[in-house]
Amino acid sequence: MSRGPEADASPARGTLPGALTEELRAELIAFRRDLHMHPELGNQEFRTTAALKARLEKAGLSPRVLDTGTGLICDIGREPGTTPNADRPMLALRADIDALPIPDTKTVDYRSTVPDRAHACGHDVHTTVVLGAGLVLADLAAQGLLPGPVRLLFQPAEEVLPGGATDAIDSDVLEGVGRILAVHCDPKVEVGRIGLRTGAITSACDRLEVALEGPGGHTARPHLTTDLVTAAARVAVDVPALIARRVDARAGLAVTWGRLETGHACNVIPQRAELSGTVRCLDLEAWRRAPDLVYSAIDEVATLHRAKSQITYVRGVPPVVNEPLTTQLLQNAMAARRGPESVEDTEQSLGGEDFSWYLEKVPGAMARLGVKPVGDPVGRDLHQGDFDVDEEAVRVGVELFTAAALLDRNAL
Repeated sequence: MSRGPEADASPARGTLPGALTEELRAELIAFRRDLHMHPELGNQEFRTTAALKARLEKAGLSPRVLDTGTGLICDIGREPGTTPNADRPMLALRADIDALPIPDTKTVDYRSTVPDRAHACGHDVHTTVVLGAGLVLADLAAQGLLPGPVRLLFQPAEEVLPGGATDAIDSDVLEGVGRILAVHCDPKVEVGRIGLRTGAITSACDRLEVALEGPGGHTARPHLTTDLVTAAARVAVDVPALIARRVDARAGLAVTWGRLETGHACNVIPQRAELSGTVRCLDLEAWRRAPDLVYSAIDEVATLHRAKSQITYVRGVPPVVNEPLTTQLLQNAMAARRGPESVEDTEQSLGGEDFSWYLEKVPGAMARLGVKPVGDPVGRDLHQGDFDVDEEAVRVGVELFTAAALLDRNAL
């Protein structure tokens, strides 16, 4: 990514305190593997929450479980006298703690022990990184080396639309926060590196359900029926095409279907058809207009084929839009730890991330944390049963966040 005016202000590589000790690194790897073995779905992360709470309390901190019953926040350096600027807005470090409803297919000692549950998106890594950063920063605060207060935010239910971030915000997790950071595992980026971009780094993602109804009948007399098979096929094909011509192509607004069901016999025209899919969008303003455009296009196509439509449009998440100064802070932090060559440009992903809801309230940025083993030509993709990471990424993430906290005084 391009170097902004603040880039040269970062300290020389290796001069910042807060590097991860081998003892803590080993503890964090064990913690991550324990989470990996005991994955919990969104809003069910009771064991994970208890493990985090216990470890933070052991470090002398005072975590608070969120109102939803899972997830927690923990402030460091907020008490008067613990940091030079204890009353200034906090830097928040966010991790998502939930797993996915898919089986773990790996053959490793820390394979999931829960059937059809797996940390296949790296949330166990995100959680361990924020925990490790918190433990290091608490030690720095005790030494008077933390320039400003930090909030650890362990958020539940990222995988549940519209995302657990909305409930977390309702629990006042952003009160007193001036800036927020996050990382997301990226199996395309080698361990020891991060991917960054200013502006949108993920896509908006909504869920769409469509039901079509009409009088069915015999396939010998389709003119006496509402031919729902044809109607459903035309909705599947024509609606994405119409949307593509009603919004600027640069907005990347796309309807993609994942399910189409109708009929039960070869000679019977059914009375009901169902489609479901996602609406993804690269542009924030186009995402805000998307529901009206989608409703209109579906109604037009359904009416043309004499079908009645019932549309359920579930708002998901807006794009994650990285704020420039915060993105620069992450770049400076990574360069301070591992040199400027450890930061690479990254493309905008079509995946959705509920971290975006925080960025509607406060400035912030997300980095892509490299988890691919060096020299691995393939990697293991997200949301797959065999997903795993090079665990050196835990050290990299911790040192990125601790460096950002130390440099944050230059960014606010």
